[in-house]
Amino acid sequence: MAVRPVVRYPARVLKGVAGPVGEIGDRERSLAADLVDTMYDSPGCVGLAAPQLGVASRAFAMDVSVMRKPPPGNHGLLVLFDPELVMSTGSELAREGCMSVPDYTCDVRRGTEVVVRGTAPDGEPRVIEATGFEARALQHELDHLDGLLVLDRVAARADVFPRKRRAAKGEHLK
Repeated sequence: MAVRPVVRYPARVLKGVAGPVGEIGDRERSLAADLVDTMYDSPGCVGLAAPQLGVASRAFAMDVSVMRKPPPGNHGLLVLFDPELVMSTGSELAREGCMSVPDYTCDVRRGTEVVVRGTAPDGEPRVIEATGFEARALQHELDHLDGLLVLDRVAARADVFPRKRRAAKGEHLK
């Protein structure tokens, strides 16, 4: 449908709890298409939640198969409405980035295995069991729906790092 601008912190919509979607109609399917188009158009992006497009609805798109080294056994493209975390086990501290906090990465502790339940754009219920990086990415997107950013998940200021940026062709970094 359309590539939309990604909302950046400190935009208010990123800190609010997103409202339930409920019944899925044309508007919701259009939002799903915009999430997918914007995600795929954003280099390095593996997930995008509706609040990051300025929409306070519980929806996200995610696809970890686009990574340079995709995690084995991943689910490919996922779009979920009204998702909820059913179960989380394990624990791992790892670096995360976020399209809405583009200048920083953060060390964040997350579960290593999750079960997430939601509704697909066709209205069918989905239950996703994920491990490793895909589990981390699901938790990251769910956080966006609850008004949480990676900055809210760090244990200490020392867990926040300036993002390394590559120079664009013809550009020199200082």
